[in-house]
Amino acid sequence: MEVLLILIKNKKFVNRGFLIGPYCPIYGYGVIGILLLIGQNSKDILAVFLKSILICSVLEYLTSYLMEKLFKARWWDYSDKKFNINGRICLETMVPFGILGTVCFYILNPLFIKIISLINPIIRNIIGIILLVIYITDNIVSFNIMNKIKGKIKSQKRDNTEKVKENVIKWLEENSRFYRHIKNAYPNFAIRKKVKK
Repeated sequence: MEVLLILIKNKKFVNRGFLIGPYCPIYGYGVIGILLLIGQNSKDILAVFLKSILICSVLEYLTSYLMEKLFKARWWDYSDKKFNINGRICLETMVPFGILGTVCFYILNPLFIKIISLINPIIRNIIGIILLVIYITDNIVSFNIMNKIKGKIKSQKRDNTEKVKENVIKWLEENSRFYRHIKNAYPNFAIRKKVKK
């Protein structure tokens, strides 16, 4: 979702997440948290909205704090927004999280459950296992790369996403034969660096 919003806004692809793949799992964890902590049969829309705000805000704050402590970089910063807490969360993102959490709870999750239930259980399990292996592998590789480059990123209280991605791509170019092979075979596949004007 965030990658798509940035693409529409900036007219260019920017991988906003921690992982090498073009996804931000914090949103998935937020939805899982909402579904597990709120329960299945809540009839109170306002309560779901407010609980979604609380769950997503706590998750966003803790994720920002832990990632900064582990990797000395920030993936987002709201210091310039009103009503922010340490630049990690702000009112401007809390309200959309509440709306999205409510939409996920009442509309998207029931819809996805219906669609997924139509898939043959064996095929569903195979797809699930493949996606899980890709996700776990991406986490392990991304975590290892971030540990290797974290000293090269200056710790600043601002969004370091683009700088982090530049360092990750540089590390991959220097250390990964697989990445170099893909880049040589498909030159347009490489993430383009921002051209300074």
